[in-house]
Amino acid sequence: MVARTRSPGGSPDPLHTYILEVIIIVNRKRNQTISIRLTAAEKKEIATKAKQAQMSLTDYLIACSRQTEIKVTDLSGILIELKRIGNNINQLARKANSRRIFYPKFDSVAAELRTIYDAILSLKDGD
Repeated sequence: MVARTRSPGGSPDPLHTYILEVIIIVNRKRNQTISIRLTAAEKKEIATKAKQAQMSLTDYLIACSRQTEIKVTDLSGILIELKRIGNNINQLARKANSRRIFYPKFDSVAAELRTIYDAILSLKDGD
């Protein structure tokens, strides 16, 4: 047993802190399961990193989840506005097709809008 829990400077003894962390880990019972789907390359990459860290796959994934901050970005307002712009372009394109106005680039504008919309969706989905 470690008799001294504080070093002479008053900070906690690193050995004592480490022993407490080990005791907590050993006494923890894992009785919950999470199932995920990965590509073979993703699985191999994670397994390699866990091995390099000399950790089990479970311990490695738990450590990663605790160290990584997930930034949540609300893109719903942008997507709503983008859909409104798309509706306006579609209305203009319908008028152009009915020969009320002539602007040959509506199709390319609509395609660019679709590209922007897809890019924002991929950001939202985290791809």
